[in-house]
Amino acid sequence: MQHDLKQQYEAMGISAPVYEFGEKILDNLKERFQEIDRTAEFNQLKVLGAMQKHQVSEACLLGTTGYGYNDLGRDTLEEVYASVFHTESALVRPQITCGTHALALALMSNLRPGDELFSPVGKPYDTLEEVIGIRPSKGSLAEYGVSYRQTDLLPDGSFDLEAIRKNINGKTKLVTIQRSKGYQTRPTLSVERIGELISFIKAIKPDVLCMVDNCYGEFVETMEPSDVGADMVVGSLIKNPGGGLAPIGGYIAGRRECVENAAYRLTSPGLGKEVGASLGVLPQFYQGLFLAPTVTASALKGAIFAANIYEALGFSVVPNSVESRHDIIQAVTFGTPEGVIAFCEGIQAAAPVDSHVKPEPWDMPGYDAKVIMAAGAFVSGSSIELSADGPIREPYAVYFQGGLTWPHAKFGILRSLESLVGKGIVTL
Repeated sequence: MQHDLKQQYEAMGISAPVYEFGEKILDNLKERFQEIDRTAEFNQLKVLGAMQKHQVSEACLLGTTGYGYNDLGRDTLEEVYASVFHTESALVRPQITCGTHALALALMSNLRPGDELFSPVGKPYDTLEEVIGIRPSKGSLAEYGVSYRQTDLLPDGSFDLEAIRKNINGKTKLVTIQRSKGYQTRPTLSVERIGELISFIKAIKPDVLCMVDNCYGEFVETMEPSDVGADMVVGSLIKNPGGGLAPIGGYIAGRRECVENAAYRLTSPGLGKEVGASLGVLPQFYQGLFLAPTVTASALKGAIFAANIYEALGFSVVPNSVESRHDIIQAVTFGTPEGVIAFCEGIQAAAPVDSHVKPEPWDMPGYDAKVIMAAGAFVSGSSIELSADGPIREPYAVYFQGGLTWPHAKFGILRSLESLVGKGIVTL
């Protein structure tokens, strides 16, 4: 029996014109995809080497309950993460509920009343505004006497070095650098650029701590920010490093003192890393990390495919179709709420879970505008799985990410295009 791929796509709701448009785009992406595969191969060996170095064994997969004393699997996993990120220590726990929690934990444990937090790359991601106190919230850093200032990027996306120099002062204790773009259309920062920024800042004030929000960036390059001077790198396990298998969790990898401070804040003074049962999730944490380089590569291919599709149709995309990639997020600006909603409806319709439902904008906690999210995922909210979201506010941009496999990422993008064509927003 002959299997016709085009017919299979048509059976899944992709019309011939949409399929053929996608195939023409793909013809020009073969070399880029080969380079992504080489990066994944490098990172796969890096992860495997760390697991072998620390002698991951079957006993490491068993886990603990209760207090979690002497949890071999948990402690070994943290050694593996420290090796992968080339840091002194790491905290990798299911008790860290999300990326925002991991970032808040890193900040609140390493800042004290009277200290100042500084962002040299502009406004942080929306949910961190309440953590910092930019938008008043209970328990914010501002309530504990930690001040904040920021320097915006220049219009071309470069660092405003003179303004950064002026803003660093005697109170500046910690610098937060967001690698990815968040709900902005600024460029994502490469590891190389992050290293240059950290070197510039450390030359001004050598004892300042530099923390990098590494969400969406892990394994996109062969280096991580911790390789270029970051004191802490922080992220979520339901993004890249969890490989689509981790059901919850976050990590902080970095200087031993910084990580210990975070552990004492997560649990309790006097307890730190010694407690915290792994509760049966260690197999997913280990296997997810093992798969993460190739899963990230699949998501990256999907992002590049999306950029080339929508740029060819005349939409503004960040990064553009040929720029180098430093995270898995693709921003597409539609200019209208209808475009954002139609794109998300297409992504939802391509999902393995809840493909039959339609996403709607809603008042999501931590955001200052209605947000629409499409994520028919095996792990709720997992953004390493095929997903898209965006605030319903100008410039009406959608942020696409994820795809556990390249074929699914490809199908999702084609389904989004089919949705936009069906609503008359796009004409092929």
